[in-house]
Amino acid sequence: PPAGARLSFPSSYAVSRKMEPFYKGGRVQINRDGKFMFCPCGTKLNVIDVETGALHSLRQDDEEDISSFVLSPDDEILVTGSRALLLKQWKWRENKCVRTWKAVHIAPVASMAFDSTSTLLATGGCDSTIKIWDMIKQYCTHNLKGSSGVVHLVEFHPDISRLQLFSSSIDYKIRIWDLNSSKCVALLDGHFSAVTSLAFADGNTLISSGRDKICMVWDLKTRESKRTVPVYESVEAAVLLPEKGDFSQLGVKKQGLHFVTAGSKGILKVWEVATAACVYTQPVPFESKEEASERSLTQCMLVPERNEIVTVSVEHNIVLYDAQTLQLRKQLAGYNDEVLDVKFLGPGDSHIVVATNSPQLKVFELATSHCQILYGHTETVLALDVFRKGLMFVSCAKDKSLRVWRMNKDGRVICVAQGLGHAHGVGAVSCSRLKESFIVTSSQDCTIKIWNIPESLASKAKAALISSPESLHAKVTERGHDKDINSVTVSPNDKLIATGSQDRLAKLWSCSDCSLLGVFTGHKRGIWCVQFSPVDQVLATSSADGTLKLWGLQDFSCLKTFEGHDASVLKIIFVSRGAQLLSSGSDGLLKLWTIKTNECVKTLDGHEDKIWGLHSNKQDDMVVTASSDSCITLWKDVTETEEKEAQAKQEEQILKEQELSNLLHEKRYLKALGLAISLDRPHTVLMVVKAILKETDGRKHLEENIVRLRKDQKEAVLTFLVTWNTNSRNCHEAQAVIETLLKHEAPDSLLQYSGIKAAVESLLPYTERHFQRLSRLLQASMFIDFMWQNMRLADAAQQEDVTS
Repeated sequence: PPAGARLSFPSSYAVSRKMEPFYKGGRVQINRDGKFMFCPCGTKLNVIDVETGALHSLRQDDEEDISSFVLSPDDEILVTGSRALLLKQWKWRENKCVRTWKAVHIAPVASMAFDSTSTLLATGGCDSTIKIWDMIKQYCTHNLKGSSGVVHLVEFHPDISRLQLFSSSIDYKIRIWDLNSSKCVALLDGHFSAVTSLAFADGNTLISSGRDKICMVWDLKTRESKRTVPVYESVEAAVLLPEKGDFSQLGVKKQGLHFVTAGSKGILKVWEVATAACVYTQPVPFESKEEASERSLTQCMLVPERNEIVTVSVEHNIVLYDAQTLQLRKQLAGYNDEVLDVKFLGPGDSHIVVATNSPQLKVFELATSHCQILYGHTETVLALDVFRKGLMFVSCAKDKSLRVWRMNKDGRVICVAQGLGHAHGVGAVSCSRLKESFIVTSSQDCTIKIWNIPESLASKAKAALISSPESLHAKVTERGHDKDINSVTVSPNDKLIATGSQDRLAKLWSCSDCSLLGVFTGHKRGIWCVQFSPVDQVLATSSADGTLKLWGLQDFSCLKTFEGHDASVLKIIFVSRGAQLLSSGSDGLLKLWTIKTNECVKTLDGHEDKIWGLHSNKQDDMVVTASSDSCITLWKDVTETEEKEAQAKQEEQILKEQELSNLLHEKRYLKALGLAISLDRPHTVLMVVKAILKETDGRKHLEENIVRLRKDQKEAVLTFLVTWNTNSRNCHEAQAVIETLLKHEAPDSLLQYSGIKAAVESLLPYTERHFQRLSRLLQASMFIDFMWQNMRLADAAQQEDVTS
């Protein structure tokens, strides 16, 4: 091995990062400086660091879903409302709930808003009422009745001196409430479907958006509609562009109000209020109508501090744009469905590519969590493989096709080729290992196909010129098995191909003409995965029968079988330069095997469900796993750190034991007792007690030392002596300590000891037994004494006879 390389094998991996779903729908909010994003996710609210994607969660203890939440304009107060009809106030930076109170609504809270001073909170309920809370004095100031159905929108007028609240509910009207009189003073009637957002331009102009495909501009003095802007799509949000700032790239040429809309078409548009004209439409290359509907937007926000516009889509993707140019700055994926495959990507394994039970692929940059979404396939992507250099990769899908993708220098990924020809979904794919020269695929049509990659794709310069994906054609097709082929892999020298199938067989093929070289028989159920060893002429297979097998490529014999999984083994990879195997099961467990010794050195519990994806990085010190539980986990080889920790612990133990023997030698018994108790070593404490009792006046010394212990130390000794007392050899020491405790502790204080009940229950029967044993011993010794006396008497009489 190279200098400095470890000779010992990894014996342990630890989770270095978990990429879990952090957003499952609902309104998202961003704090004032744009650094943190708040995303509801079932029973918890996740706080995301936008820069790195790192998150912490505010968890409710009542395990009820969060129905709505709001962050105050000054970033200080966060309030959540749950289905348990409680409101909670959080110090969100510290994950601390500081106050919980009853919402007084008789149905969950659907919407919340703070006023501009962060002192008043409005809650709109599913019970048609609105409550207003004074957050400083902590009481409910208003109960506004009169809306119909769920109040899904509440907003305070930005000018607090007006004391006005705006709301909208199922009747599509916008209500204006005067908080001085607690009455609804006006109804703005104009929308024919749900009103989705309200934006105040100045004190007297309001823009409302609706699912009736229009936006309306209202004059708040006359309370009449000034203009209707037809948007031709269901609008989820209208956001005003700031008057200051250069938005000329977004078609803003004149002074006057402009706003951005987001809705069902999935693109942003900019509108001029004065003319009701659309001055800018965001260009997005949708491949098909279906995609457009999937990308429909549910929310849009402006973050003035960072000059950003943020959108949220139905697919739970959150995109941050530069507000002046709508250039994409960052994209975060809030939710992955079942994850079917994952691979490291990029020359330094800086990214991962993920197939998530959808036609789109996701490419995550690990350092920032930035996510690219790759459109192209029309049905679920089933498998992935990456070429050695890490820039080109292949995906195959249920749509019977494969696609070749390439990452360019700035990390952007484009599709460079597409291959059609399989009759069914393409379930497995493998890339050539030495050069970017060919791809092997296998399908549910039971065939294997080999596809050559033209030179033009492999060279960087030419690949950059590709405008649309090239078409690939299979050079060889071979019917490989009688049932679905679950796995295909290419050997390290590019000369062999192995396949594994539901028909329980693995087969070896020649790469050049796809001729069959041999069959591996022995598994009792379908084979899920096949892998070539990077160093030996060996093939590894894993199966639904719960075993892994190693096979020789020369004679196709089974060399080793690894048993230990209680469920199907879905994926295997070689790690530690071919000396170990890592396997993943359908029960969510990972196992690490050392090939030479045939043993499982570690079992890792990382997922709740089937682990479909398993891949290691080029440096062989990181592993990524992906599962049906929607989580992606990155594991780091922590063998060295664990070894160091264990060594440090051992050294500390040795030092303490040395100190203990010194204390015993110097007869400093109290300190020795304290140290032995802190080491949590019942046997050592027993040795100390025995040492004390051996002294002259041992009972007295023991009594003095036991009395001087702290209460927690006495409790520890009590639990220890329960164990000593079970053994006749140590019962005398146990009884001596019990005697001291009973003598010096009042019954009341003994009853306060933790575990006293269990201790007494356990002490009684054994003490009874020791007592009976002592009684028998006493009887026996009396008998021996009596016999001895009699023998002496008889003896004396005999001697008298002799002398006489």
